[in-house]
Amino acid sequence: MEVEYTKTDNEIILDDQFPSQSSRRAVIPLFAKEVVERSCCLAGLIILGLPLALIAIAVRINSPGPVIFVQPRFGKDGKPFGTFKFRTMRNDTTDISGGRQTEDCDPRITRVGAFLRRTSVDELPQLANVLLGHMALVGPRAHPCGMRVDGTLCAELIDDYHLRHSVKPGITGLAQISGSRGAVESKAALQRRLDLDLEYIRNHSLRLDAWIVWRTIVDLVSGKAAG
Repeated sequence: MEVEYTKTDNEIILDDQFPSQSSRRAVIPLFAKEVVERSCCLAGLIILGLPLALIAIAVRINSPGPVIFVQPRFGKDGKPFGTFKFRTMRNDTTDISGGRQTEDCDPRITRVGAFLRRTSVDELPQLANVLLGHMALVGPRAHPCGMRVDGTLCAELIDDYHLRHSVKPGITGLAQISGSRGAVESKAALQRRLDLDLEYIRNHSLRLDAWIVWRTIVDLVSGKAAG
């Protein structure tokens, strides 16, 4: 499996050799994507300003420590950046490296944190990551730099893992609306997530992004996004 990426200032040209896309050449207008996404995130931060402030207060009252948890995660081209989340664990148990994934009934998670994780509200500070250019609204989810599956770093477990870093990571993505979200507990689960990430990269368009955002909202409202 070989993928060749050729970049220009405002677009990325993806020439792929995947079996299902052997004759396809996709040109993705990254400038338009970034303008739309940053505008949406700016509007979101303005509209959600008061709720975000109330959530921050709840986090601080429930557990001493910083309100925002900053964790190094892989960005575009594999370059680490600090991703923002509402802190959902006790401050003395937070895992900066991401080497230990969360578990069911994880004792490190606070009561407020459990609610934030169940509703995915803990991810809202990442709207600021989009504005800063670290992330996209839609794309492969950013994984912690020290994330391990079966005790092995992801990049060492699957050879093509780095291909998901050819685009900016997203707050939501095709994998998440397809049921591949939360902790990755096996190599097979990691491979499925990678396959969905690469499918998104192959077929990316603003229309697909809009559909993923819509599906994400529907899942959040219906409770399907929990987990």
